[in-house]
Amino acid sequence: MHPIFHLLPDAPKPVAPYSHAVEADGFVFVTGQLATDPTDDSLPIPPGIEAQTYKVMDNLKRVLKGCGLTLADVVCVRIFLTDFNRDYARMNEIFSTYFADDRRPARTTVGVTALARGGIIEIDMIAVRR
Repeated sequence: MHPIFHLLPDAPKPVAPYSHAVEADGFVFVTGQLATDPTDDSLPIPPGIEAQTYKVMDNLKRVLKGCGLTLADVVCVRIFLTDFNRDYARMNEIFSTYFADDRRPARTTVGVTALARGGIIEIDMIAVRR
């Protein structure tokens, strides 16, 4: 099967040369999303881990929806935080509301020195088409 490269009109404009998602052999690899506004890329990223986590998750749901998927199809997540010690606990509280207790994806969370556009959180995902 040849990969399918998804560039989606309802998802935030990519901040670099990449696809929103790439599909191969039933897996959908969703590019990391920042807390950018999907309708107006010129708007600043909202301040704070709460606002950015909600916005990132909204942007990821937009990409998944554009691929005909939902968060229930997600099997793996990677989270990148610029201030791990400050933001990890609060991000977890918010993140946990998006997945059923018996269907939480595998996950890695790492601290990084910087993210594009001054973001403090970025999340990417892998989903499986059933």
